[in-house]
Amino acid sequence: MCNGHDHDDGKTGIDRRSLLGAGVAAGAAAAVGLGAGQAAAADDPYAPPAKPALPETGFKLDGKRAALVVTDPQIDFLSPDGVTWGVVGKSVERNNTVANIERLFKAAKAADMTVAISPHYYYPTDHGWQFGGPLEKLMHNIGMFDRKGPLSVEAFEGSGADFMPQYKPYIEDGKTIVASPHKMYGPENNDLMLQLRKQRVDQVILAGMSANLCTEAHLRELLEQGFEVAVVKDATAAAMLPEGDGYLAALINFRYIANALWSTDEAVEQIQKA
Repeated sequence: MCNGHDHDDGKTGIDRRSLLGAGVAAGAAAAVGLGAGQAAAADDPYAPPAKPALPETGFKLDGKRAALVVTDPQIDFLSPDGVTWGVVGKSVERNNTVANIERLFKAAKAADMTVAISPHYYYPTDHGWQFGGPLEKLMHNIGMFDRKGPLSVEAFEGSGADFMPQYKPYIEDGKTIVASPHKMYGPENNDLMLQLRKQRVDQVILAGMSANLCTEAHLRELLEQGFEVAVVKDATAAAMLPEGDGYLAALINFRYIANALWSTDEAVEQIQKA
């Protein structure tokens, strides 16, 4: 691939794609009971509870105060060419995540709603970090979201850090807010909050990747900052590893703490009505 995803990373001594390849994905799927070709069980672990214990919040979308925020709508997460596809691909395909994110972009643009992107980039200096968590280590080792530098777009087009091609007409229309990059998971260290506040936004429709990492971290910080947040549950996805199913972990927390949890169909309907 011209985006450099298939070369040896020089740190682990192995091919980056193979690190997150089909073998790992198969083992991960088996670990959470969703092996290749296995249909969802009657007791679907992702299904909403038949008898919810938590109350409805009464959240009502106001289009004049709302924004669509999409985390990490990038090739490394959402394309078979991305370095994480081996472990996120099944979840992305199950949720129809790629198409659902595009539907949200289209609906928000048609409604003239504020749209913001919170991307994830790593520059060469970031690889000099002296410590980090296990996922940070992995992301650095496989070259995830790598760019040549903060002031360079050399080799950016079509790389894993680039946006999915089908999203570019929405992102590059001169109106979408492209926040400065977040480096860990949440937006605490980028300018997303400032950009939203300057648009007088205090409601967010949240989608993007990855469910239990950047998406959930953005949800938590937005809530702490006083925003109302509706998460779109099938416009996100997550890795399935022996350590656990990231999407299921996030979905449980979304139910507990988001002001609303919608399907893409419900989100589009709410945007059109707002």
